[in-house]
Amino acid sequence: MDKHRAIPQGYMTVGALAKKMGTTVRTLQYYDNEGLLSPSAESEGGRRLYTDKDVIRFHQIQAMKYLGFSLDDIKNRLVFLDTPEAVAGALTEQAASVREKISALTDVLSAIEALKAETLQMESVDWRKYADIVAVLQSGFKEYWAIKLFDGKMLERVRDFDVESGISMLALWKRIMTTASKLQADGILPGSLRSLELAKEFWGFITEFTGGDMNLLPELLKFEETRDGWDEEWESAWETGGGYIQASLGAYFESIGYDPFEGVRE
Repeated sequence: MDKHRAIPQGYMTVGALAKKMGTTVRTLQYYDNEGLLSPSAESEGGRRLYTDKDVIRFHQIQAMKYLGFSLDDIKNRLVFLDTPEAVAGALTEQAASVREKISALTDVLSAIEALKAETLQMESVDWRKYADIVAVLQSGFKEYWAIKLFDGKMLERVRDFDVESGISMLALWKRIMTTASKLQADGILPGSLRSLELAKEFWGFITEFTGGDMNLLPELLKFEETRDGWDEEWESAWETGGGYIQASLGAYFESIGYDPFEGVRE
């Protein structure tokens, strides 16, 4: 760097630049250490000296920081932003990045509001269950609310499913409830061939959901009977098809001579 016994005309000290730009000496020293804004010269006494060119560069840094560019990105880009087209190109890329961040933050905000609503319905603080709800929220799976309703072995069983399998099973549940509602509306009595076929399919769903562990049935029945905390869509589906499918399931078990509760622990 050039050495000067006194501060020449057209130069300013780091303190003077900080005052001019409304920033701090520490910030300018940090920019220097990071290679973002080094002084144009140095006095004989070692004082950092800046020029109007450095003022312009400082404006560039501050503008790009405000626009969301990282300091590393600013450092690597500034030297190349010497044409309107180059600036426009950098801004186009940054706009896309900001849109992605807005989308991600919007999802996070929705997750925060959803988790807050669910925690207020839970009787105690349970961070493991909170983590389960957040994981389901991240997947975009809207049945996250059901997590808070499961406990013990049933919750452990729910954790065994990946998101895709869980979505498929819930789609099956809803389809069965819709079909049950239609059969009831059409006057098809429980115990008829069509109702028994539907009951068999529903029992297959339950068996898959429980993994064949019949000791989970009491907890599953409790979940269905109380319906505390169900969302409106599930509540409506069960109200219109639940009674019919239960009656059909009873007829199905009778037809095959099977008692699913036989030997189940209380």
